[in-house]
Amino acid sequence: MIIDVHGHYTTAPKALETWRARQVEALAAKAQAPRAVELRIGDDELRESIESNQLRLMRERGIDVTIFSPRASFMAHHIGDFEVSSTWAAICNELCYRVSRLFPDRFVPAAMLPQSPGVDPASCIPELVRCVEEYGNVAINLNPDPSGGHWNSPPLFDRHWYPIYEKMVEYDIPAMIHVSTSCNASFHTTGAHYLNADTTAFMQCLTSDLFKAFPTLRFVIPHGGGAVPYHWGRFRGLAQELKKPLLADHLLHNVFFDTCVYHQPGIDLLARVIPIDNILFASEMIGAVRGVDPETGHHYDDTKRYIEAAHVDAAERRRIYETNARRVYPRLDRYLKAKRR
Repeated sequence: MIIDVHGHYTTAPKALETWRARQVEALAAKAQAPRAVELRIGDDELRESIESNQLRLMRERGIDVTIFSPRASFMAHHIGDFEVSSTWAAICNELCYRVSRLFPDRFVPAAMLPQSPGVDPASCIPELVRCVEEYGNVAINLNPDPSGGHWNSPPLFDRHWYPIYEKMVEYDIPAMIHVSTSCNASFHTTGAHYLNADTTAFMQCLTSDLFKAFPTLRFVIPHGGGAVPYHWGRFRGLAQELKKPLLADHLLHNVFFDTCVYHQPGIDLLARVIPIDNILFASEMIGAVRGVDPETGHHYDDTKRYIEAAHVDAAERRRIYETNARRVYPRLDRYLKAKRR
């Protein structure tokens, strides 16, 4: 089985984007915001948006299951206040849940949180609970920078985040550390802000003792970990200077990396530097990079091709494709076992 741990609903029906535009416009005009019930998207629209896009590519590329969360750039936690984020998160999470109900063998939901700059993360708990207990979500996306590129929230090791961590530990779910749209002109959203955040999140974990406080807490750092594999020696050296344990003991029981790295040399480096048990297959397809690589003739985000060509043996490849994900996402594992998969 091939499990893609990094999927977003980037092809949602146009009505979702239109509703969001109305919400943002009402906020700017200090007018009455649209109600959630005004958004009407039928099951047939959802099926069409998936069958001709994500599901078609999953079939073509041989991917069996995708962990499916709301579109990352649409989370936009910097817009409005908690009420705005709460309404928007509930809408987006419900759509991903509905997709998972329509395609139960293919999509398993993960939740965005209704984060808002300066608001206590404990405010996100009701939505997290609803998504796990009612929707069967197997993970959350956690934005370490809800300000949208200004980085004015406390670092991930701060007690500020503990209410979310406590609930993650209780439910035994991981968080993918994933920022959203950058409203800072200095940081392009997908080319800089995402990769900056991946690297920053790893360094915040390295400099802290977060996993002593939460030994079963698990983070998935996407996009191959940003700069982490390329600068592994730097991080090892910094940990040494800070009198931290070896990274294998300090972080690698709790921090994992996905394969959203869109060229062969990048995947080769990832597989050589990062232990295989810490690498999870992912593509984020129909996401940040949608084009065809003129050097290969294949889509950049067809990451299965890179894993097939990487210098790993069959047993290691299976761990990347399946067994690592089942271990890091135990609720996913139970869901699949219930379906005898």
